[in-house]
Amino acid sequence: MRLRAVLPAICSFAFLLAAGCDRMPGYPKARELARPEDQMDFATLYKTNCQGCHGADGQNGVAMDLANPEYQALVDDATLKRTITGGQAGSRMPGFARSAGAALTDEQIDAIVKGMRAAWRKPGAFGADTPPAYAAAEGERGDAARGRQLYGTFCSSCHTRSPDQQVTSPTYLALVSDQALRTIIIAGRPDLGHPDWRNDQPGHPLSEQDVIDIVTYLGSLRSGATTTPPTQHERGEE
Repeated sequence: MRLRAVLPAICSFAFLLAAGCDRMPGYPKARELARPEDQMDFATLYKTNCQGCHGADGQNGVAMDLANPEYQALVDDATLKRTITGGQAGSRMPGFARSAGAALTDEQIDAIVKGMRAAWRKPGAFGADTPPAYAAAEGERGDAARGRQLYGTFCSSCHTRSPDQQVTSPTYLALVSDQALRTIIIAGRPDLGHPDWRNDQPGHPLSEQDVIDIVTYLGSLRSGATTTPPTQHERGEE
């Protein structure tokens, strides 16, 4: 009778001992899973959020090659952070911050910017040359007709070689913003063999106004306002 009376107490004590044994001295602590917002490793953040569009190691993706040193020299930290945070209007680039309905914290976005700079920025990327500004000045207007002629002179010889390079296609232009076009013209895309603003025709770098006019011309094709391609004369084929 006495054993029967104390048996429930013994069982209860054994259960509590087993439940708390992982916290006993010398017992390994249970592994705690890191919260997503605590992840600060650049390689992990880039692979999870950026690699799908910008490519492994920042190259050969459908979007801007972030590993291009000229791109890294052209864009400042504030612009990178603003673009990652809220996306880029007129393009497929979404915002990745919590404020944009996504998952990244401000600290994680800072870690991505810092990681890109450490991995891909190189001093003196432009040498002694000064490129056009990253963005056109507010209110700056372009001349689509002049841009059409410039496109024929500087761009069309490469962009008419294959269907994959038809940047005048409204379908392609619907996927990229004017700013993305401007950035590619200035910094190039070395991963795809696209020259920068100095080397479309070596010795004849594009001016700020040239870049504005070419972007204006391409933008007019997006809306359908201009549909006539450059002539053979404008392309320098006569």
